[in-house]
Amino acid sequence: MVTLPRCPPAPTPYGRLPAALAADARWRHDDRVSLEAARRAYDARAWPDARRDYAAGDPAATTGRDLEQWGLAAFLVGELAEAADVRERAHHAYLAEGDTDSASRVAFWLGLTATFRGDQGQARGWWGLMRSVQGEAFATSVWSGYELLTAAMSHLHAGHAAEALQLSEDLVSVATEHQDVDLGVFGGLAHGQALLANGDLAAGLAELDATMVRATARSVTPQAVGIVYCAIVANCKACLDVDRSVEWTRVLDEWCAAQPGLVPFQGACIVHRSEVHQLRGDWARAIAEVDQLIAHPGPNQNTIGEAHYVRAELHRLRGEYDAAETAYREALGHGKDPQPGLALMRLAQGRTDSALLSLRRALEEPGAPQLRTRLWPALLEVALVTGDLDCAAEASARLDEAADASDAGYLRAAAAWARGRLAVRRGDPQVALGALRSALEGFRAAGSPYDSARCRVVIAAACEALGDQETARLERDAARVTFVALGAQPDLDLLDHVTPTERHGLTSRETEVLRLVASGATNRGIAEQLVLSEKTVARHVANIFAKLEVSNRSAATAWAHQHGLA
Repeated sequence: MVTLPRCPPAPTPYGRLPAALAADARWRHDDRVSLEAARRAYDARAWPDARRDYAAGDPAATTGRDLEQWGLAAFLVGELAEAADVRERAHHAYLAEGDTDSASRVAFWLGLTATFRGDQGQARGWWGLMRSVQGEAFATSVWSGYELLTAAMSHLHAGHAAEALQLSEDLVSVATEHQDVDLGVFGGLAHGQALLANGDLAAGLAELDATMVRATARSVTPQAVGIVYCAIVANCKACLDVDRSVEWTRVLDEWCAAQPGLVPFQGACIVHRSEVHQLRGDWARAIAEVDQLIAHPGPNQNTIGEAHYVRAELHRLRGEYDAAETAYREALGHGKDPQPGLALMRLAQGRTDSALLSLRRALEEPGAPQLRTRLWPALLEVALVTGDLDCAAEASARLDEAADASDAGYLRAAAAWARGRLAVRRGDPQVALGALRSALEGFRAAGSPYDSARCRVVIAAACEALGDQETARLERDAARVTFVALGAQPDLDLLDHVTPTERHGLTSRETEVLRLVASGATNRGIAEQLVLSEKTVARHVANIFAKLEVSNRSAATAWAHQHGLA
């Protein structure tokens, strides 16, 4: 049999090709179209479209740049496993193309993403590749600055403020030398955080402001923008800089909304936005938003702990201690320290020793000092209740130090409120009123009705101590209106000097019986201890169940524990 050589077919209209060849031509044409469409979608920041079109393309036709862009698009729509796989392919593609700088860049992002996942071994491996592919050129390359960034991050998390500051200054110099915009914004973030950690709040927050502005440049990688935005808002919250936190939360919200399909930073955006609603007094909206995030977390796992903590705080403020307890536990289970909220709930439950120990533990842990600022107001509250005025004075002094080093209006109000409360407790109401009026003005300027109402209660106490009963009554009435509108039942109870048992209508005898039920005593044991008949004890237990709206001893015991009666 003789095999004849195949001759190329004559040019033929597309539709008149043999079926197999026509299908092949259409496939190759569609592939080119999908890649071109993917690149256009990427440039337009239409991340779902870019990811879809890249995935539809011919793997053999994609370049290292295509793979890198596909990996980022997949990350930004929440397809994290796909993003990691495609970025790894991009790294190797760049190496095959001889583009070591791009290979190092992808290795950095793979390492950083692994860090946020908690996979530190993988992070170190990728960062090692970021260095090794450069060979001897690494020391003078921009990637030495990225290595300084990873080192500065480690020192910040370990509480080594001075080392972090030096490293951040060095990496800013590298970013400037190489004109690398991503390293520039990361460097600004690291430098601002290091300044905060060294106690220079004014300079640190100013640096973060400048970094936030620089991050809006279109040339900054979207993943870098999201990380920087979220970190800056978190630092502002930690420093009790409410004005900056609210402003930058709005910027983050607008940035997320401008990119349909953006997923990874939506969780942080929702949490920050919920905290703004809480501050403004819209507690129902705040809890609805975090509940939606908790119910549908998607890839936003890193923010679920924060969401549970916000939820717990809202339940605590409304006196819903069962739900708050559950939410604090969920927050802890997702890596979020439930302080100072849990300590304040323990204080409300009468468990002052537990509250004090928890706060002191949190304050003594290594880490950035600015992250402890939010703990001092809670420590002051616990110290005043326990009568430890030395501890309260320390907390007040720390708040004053932070306020003096910052231009944050809310922080200054919190420091003035602490001074006023301490002065009232020390029996100096005239001095207290000056600080408290300043605090009230600051809380009102920050748009916080709850803090304003609490401040009015202390102002009323100072006025009463000076004999001005009418002003005291007016201040308490104004506070009551706010507490009722918010549903802040524990604050209403304190205002009315009502205990949880009194609010539920328990008599003093029923309270005694409940304590013994919670201790595990039987009706016979309770009868013996209180010198009552078992029939009388049974009637008391039935009344307790009815008033607390519980159906058994276990539920009554849980209620007693949650309200500090056991």
